[in-house]
Amino acid sequence: MIKMVIPKGSLEEQTLALLRDADLPVRRSGDREYNARIDDERISQVAILRPQEIGKYVEEGLFDVGITGLDWIEETGSDVEILADFPYAKTGTGGTLRIVLAVLKESGVSTPQDLPPGTRVATEYPNIARSYFEKVGVPARVIASAGATEAKVPNIVDAVVEITETGSTLRAHGLEIIDDVMVTSTKLIANRESWADPRKRKLIEEIRMLLLAALQARGKVLLKMNVAEAKHADVLDILPSMDSPTLNRLANGDFAIETVVEKRVLAELIPRLKENGATGILEIPLGKVVP
Repeated sequence: MIKMVIPKGSLEEQTLALLRDADLPVRRSGDREYNARIDDERISQVAILRPQEIGKYVEEGLFDVGITGLDWIEETGSDVEILADFPYAKTGTGGTLRIVLAVLKESGVSTPQDLPPGTRVATEYPNIARSYFEKVGVPARVIASAGATEAKVPNIVDAVVEITETGSTLRAHGLEIIDDVMVTSTKLIANRESWADPRKRKLIEEIRMLLLAALQARGKVLLKMNVAEAKHADVLDILPSMDSPTLNRLANGDFAIETVVEKRVLAELIPRLKENGATGILEIPLGKVVP
C-alpha cells in the first residue's frame, strides 16, 4: 500500500475534484480535517497539507506519492520523481502559472537590468528569486513575504516576484510585469525509493493512469450516430476525433459511427452532421479516457 499527500489551499478544490473523477474520492470529517482516507486498497493513508511542505515530505519518504506545484518543488529543492503534469490551477483547467518580476507601473523600470543595486524585492519564493537575480546579474535584496506581496509596493519594497495566472491582481495594485522568472504547474510526484520499489511502483502507476484518464476525459464526449452508406463519407469528412472513428455496419447496410470529440465543438458540429445525413445522434458524457 502507498501513502499519499495532497495540497491544502489554492490547489485543494481542483485536486479533490480530480481524485473524485478518477473514482478515488477523498473522505474526511470536515473541510479542516488534515487526515483523510481514500477507500481503495492501494492507498493506506491520505494527508492534506500545505503545498510548500509536500515536496520535502515526499523526498524524505514520509509519503510515497504527492501532488504539489513545480514552484514549491524548486523553491524547497526537493529531490523527487516527477511523474505527470496536471493541467489545472486554482481557477480550473489550463494550469500553467507564471512566477514573474513586477514593479510599480510608473517606476520607469522596463527590464531587470534597470533595477538599481540593492533593490528590495518581496516574494514567497526567496530561493527561486535569489537564483533568478544571480542569473540576470542584478544584486537585489530579496525579502521573504508571507502573503499579500503585491500590496507591499512601494511603501515596503520596490518590486515583487510573484505567481500569477492572468496578471489581473498585479495590475489592480498598479504593478507591471517586466520579466518571467519561471513557468510552473501542478505535478504528480513520488519518493525516489518508492518509485524504485517494483511493488510500490505498480500501485503508483495505476493511480497515475486513473488520474490522467480522468483528466483526458474532461471536456470530451462520446458521439454516436447512424448514417446511410451513401452519406457516410460526407459525415466522416467533417467529424473530428481523437483517433480514427469507429465504423460498424448495420443490418440494413447503413453504418453506425462513434467517436470521441471535444464538447466545445458540438453546437456547431451537430447541425452539420444532421445536414450531411447523420441520424440518431447521441452525446454521451465520459468519465475516463485511457490511451
